[in-house]
Amino acid sequence: MKAFIIAARRTAVAPRRGAFANIEAHDLAAPVLRACLDDAGLDGADVSEAILGNALSGGGNVARLASLAAGLPDSVPALTVDRQCCSGLDAIVLAARLIEAGAADAILAGGVESWSRAAIRAVRPHRSDEAPVFYDRPPFAPWPERDPDMIEAAAALAQAENISRAEQSSFAVASHARALAARERMKPEIAPLAGLDHDAFARPLTSKLSMRAPVLAGDGDCAIDATGVAVEADAAAAVLVVSEAAMQRLGCTGLEFVSGLAIGSAPEQPAMAIVPAVRRLLEQTGIAMADIDRIELMEAFAAQALSNIAHLGLDPARINVGGGALSRGHPVGASGAILMVRLFHELVGHPSAALGLATIAAAGGLGTAAMVRRS
Repeated sequence: MKAFIIAARRTAVAPRRGAFANIEAHDLAAPVLRACLDDAGLDGADVSEAILGNALSGGGNVARLASLAAGLPDSVPALTVDRQCCSGLDAIVLAARLIEAGAADAILAGGVESWSRAAIRAVRPHRSDEAPVFYDRPPFAPWPERDPDMIEAAAALAQAENISRAEQSSFAVASHARALAARERMKPEIAPLAGLDHDAFARPLTSKLSMRAPVLAGDGDCAIDATGVAVEADAAAAVLVVSEAAMQRLGCTGLEFVSGLAIGSAPEQPAMAIVPAVRRLLEQTGIAMADIDRIELMEAFAAQALSNIAHLGLDPARINVGGGALSRGHPVGASGAILMVRLFHELVGHPSAALGLATIAAAGGLGTAAMVRRS
């Protein structure tokens, strides 16, 4: 069986402690789920399942809270998945696989993250006279020497591949410029929330301003500065994945899910996990990179994106044509789903573009890639 994406919506992306600072994660996701159903004309009772990626909420089942808050019937089950940054795209791939297997007819899938309302995390003490140990991030590999902070790994990558600060600056400037230029045409994909109907972080960044930004990691010509790092952010994004029979019943068109996969790579250099994921996907589908019209590539770091582009031989003109995470922000569990929402609207809204790729890497050396085409 084939799987199709027939609706795709997201909130705007707001930097941490911004417009969504007081909104819980499930309340970020609920209006997006509702918007997808409304766009497709599907009743909530006809949804087989809701699957959302999330990384920072501290446990529980955010997808269940979000589906109930969106007005879905109690009978609709919900699943929360966590593969860190890949989670939102993984949720969509999982939904498509369930549809293809004939195990479901219509699934709401995507991701949600609130950095602003993220849980405060601590390790429980072994003894009653010990204090809990608070931490910002859990381990992503069992060996500390292979588990660097993401920004330190990006700095090491920039140094190893001689990706200069000036090159990173130029990439960030272009991301902001594309985002600002696309602001109006992106509005149909955004479900307004808290008065925000556009991504709040994009700005008229210049190379001069970028080069004056503080250095956050590394040193010398290949250092990582603040404009080359995606800011922590709050957002939700979802798509409606359905069977061919459901699409025909609803009288909709959309994107056919071609294929998707996740892959493991070296944990000490997580940014590079995109490369084997995309290569494996191209090999699996028999599709050449030159045939892909639109690519949504995660921009967690400018150095990462530049390295991925070079290793995969990507055409910069086809990448993140509405800007990327450097100009939006990085709501961890939602970021991969945002890539797919962007891809949906870029392909559906542009008749000359038929085939699209979304790809993202995660801490621990994990990468996910998914391909869709206009049906």
